[in-house]
Amino acid sequence: MDISKTFARIFALLLLVSTVLNAQDKQSLTRYVNPFIGTGAVDQSSLSGSNFPGATLPFGFVQLSPDTQDNPDNPASGYDYNDKTIVGFSHTHLSGTGVSDLFDVLLMPVTGEAKTTPGDADKPGSGYRSRFSHSQESAKPGYYQVRLLDYDVNAELTATEHTGFHRYTFPSGKPAHVIIDLNHSLNKKRSYWWCKILAAEIRKVDDRTIEGYRVLTGWARLRKVYFRAEFSSPLSSVKMVNGQRVYDNETVVNGTNVKSVLDFNPGDGKPLLVKVGLSAVSLENARENLRKENPAWDFDAVAGKADEKWERELARVSIEGTDQQKQIFYTGLYHAFTQPNNMADVNGDYQATDFTIHNASNKKHYSTFSLWDTYRAAHPLYTLLQRERTADCINSMFRQYDTYGYLPIWQLWGDENYCMIGNHAIPVIADAALKGIKGFDVNKAYEAVKASSERIHPGSPFDLWEKYKYMPENLQSQSVSITLEMAYDDWCVAQLARKLGKAADYNRFMLRSQYYKNLYDKQSGFFRAKNDDGKWVSPFNPLQYGGNGGNPYTEGNAWQYFWYVPQDVEGLIALVGGDKTFIEKLDKFFTLKDLPGEVNGNASGFIGQYAHGNEPSHHVAYLYNYAGQPWKTQLYVARILNELYNNSSSGYSGNEDCGQMSAWYIFSAMGFYPVNPASSVYAIGSPVLAKAVIHLDGGKDFTVVTKNASAKNPYIQSVKLNGKAYSKTFLTQSDLERGGTIEFTMGPQPNKNWGVGKVSRPPVTSPGLASLR
Repeated sequence: MDISKTFARIFALLLLVSTVLNAQDKQSLTRYVNPFIGTGAVDQSSLSGSNFPGATLPFGFVQLSPDTQDNPDNPASGYDYNDKTIVGFSHTHLSGTGVSDLFDVLLMPVTGEAKTTPGDADKPGSGYRSRFSHSQESAKPGYYQVRLLDYDVNAELTATEHTGFHRYTFPSGKPAHVIIDLNHSLNKKRSYWWCKILAAEIRKVDDRTIEGYRVLTGWARLRKVYFRAEFSSPLSSVKMVNGQRVYDNETVVNGTNVKSVLDFNPGDGKPLLVKVGLSAVSLENARENLRKENPAWDFDAVAGKADEKWERELARVSIEGTDQQKQIFYTGLYHAFTQPNNMADVNGDYQATDFTIHNASNKKHYSTFSLWDTYRAAHPLYTLLQRERTADCINSMFRQYDTYGYLPIWQLWGDENYCMIGNHAIPVIADAALKGIKGFDVNKAYEAVKASSERIHPGSPFDLWEKYKYMPENLQSQSVSITLEMAYDDWCVAQLARKLGKAADYNRFMLRSQYYKNLYDKQSGFFRAKNDDGKWVSPFNPLQYGGNGGNPYTEGNAWQYFWYVPQDVEGLIALVGGDKTFIEKLDKFFTLKDLPGEVNGNASGFIGQYAHGNEPSHHVAYLYNYAGQPWKTQLYVARILNELYNNSSSGYSGNEDCGQMSAWYIFSAMGFYPVNPASSVYAIGSPVLAKAVIHLDGGKDFTVVTKNASAKNPYIQSVKLNGKAYSKTFLTQSDLERGGTIEFTMGPQPNKNWGVGKVSRPPVTSPGLASLR
């Protein structure tokens, strides 16, 4: 036996294994993104994400995706994984919202006789929609593919920031058509708005080009969408459709229900390519967006560039864990980075909140601000991973302040729709300013957050606020939720005032941040509604749910809103009588079941009264840290991570809400979460990833290492920060920004000695009113 040769073979084998492992380590992160996560609940009676699976770029204007409903409403994304037919491919979508809108410029490739209506999903052949199968459907970042079974057409989609790119492979020898439908939208009367097409036009420019626009009103008012579509093959004929009337060989059609049937000569199997440029400003800008971003006809190159752009964004965090954890984590980052959306065209033009056209010198103007959801964790995540874009978003919010006199509440397509309560642009801006993010005027930031806390606007009657020191239910519905959330916003204003040395304002807004106490009922132990006469509203049932009006609680009940005092958890604990009572109430919260008939569609993902499917509960599992029993935080955070997220179409326990549901997972999987989003403090939970490295601006890394990471080991046994024993149940923004390593050792039983001392609790800013010097 030649020992030297044996060792040589072993060495070569080890070298090969090492090479393979290194190659695997360097494989793309986009392969872990599953765009079908959150696209449809297995149990159709429950919620799941409301995400779309189609092609988009990070924070891009275009979201090119299939719609499975001809009047999309629920889910709001337009795509339900449980549906059996596809209506077509439209170019704009919302990700994870509870309300639908957009669905602009729908295209549908068909063969045979081209029909001009979508038809009935239960009657194959009744319209231009087609059956499809998930076995012949695929998606990855920047790319979507499906075979339309009724036409034997393979449809592929990719995108740039402002353009959609289609590749349709028709069967050889069959007549080929493309339907353009500008009537496709949410055509229903909602409780507080109409969705209606006001005007639309389709025009044939030449035998390879179609242009048009539509103007409509819906969740966003007076939206204008301009498009230019270019085709790789010449049109053989065109039919224009206006309502029920069909016009052969016309070059233009306009009205409120317009479509077009574009005919192509039977091909030889060569794909038909379609490039569509969009703009919210003008037809000329749609042309320019197409020229600048997508000048060639190389579909694969565009899809490849989309993948590269997503890879760069996802690489801001490197993790080690199971494949399922990687899929949930990186799909979460993907969903968090799908919006806000840059509305500015390639030349910087955008439609302002007063419907005039302005120009952004840096070509960035963001919208899609679902702030009631995203201020909690998504925007704090952006302050870590998207600092420059955070400043761009804030400058975009300033532009609404310039025209409205107050900051966005829920802004879509550059327009304020007043959905939800509070004014949570305030904590977003205060958080960024307090963290020292550059790129916006801090003095203007203070001017805007203060004005937004004083100027009366829908849902924010500040004349009542300082008069009664709570919101009276008989004068303002959703009064308890508004009182609690406005008190938090006021705390944020006070912190920015403190930073800028504005003593009088600091004292005033800190006082207002304590108004939450005026609705605490000692007898019931809950925050309850009062009328303007100071009397409690009766009868009272802490399990009764509210929606978005007609009830003191917004999308929740008294149990879920009891915990919403993130600015003063210490004060909340004192209000109920101390740590013991607070812990007992938390324990009951996580174990008490709903009474039959009390739950409505805004709540899902239950652990007792905790409802992870909606935002008011998101911070509550972390509150045990503040009362000396952090092992219970670890228990419930681990349950949420392991039970209420998965990598299937039903991967979320409720609407994903423009990145908020994902941001909760991203933070919590790494081991910490911003209970008070504007405090620069992160409460420690139960990390589930073996390793996570946050790559910060300036080249520094913050690394989380978790020993014994497993669903069977939810409890922290010990912690080290930069090699030294660490007993605090929180981290700070400074800890992260300095870089370093935190090391968790986990186990199956709680260590009731770790993190229990008063000094280990997350710091709570004193509500005292001492003057600033």
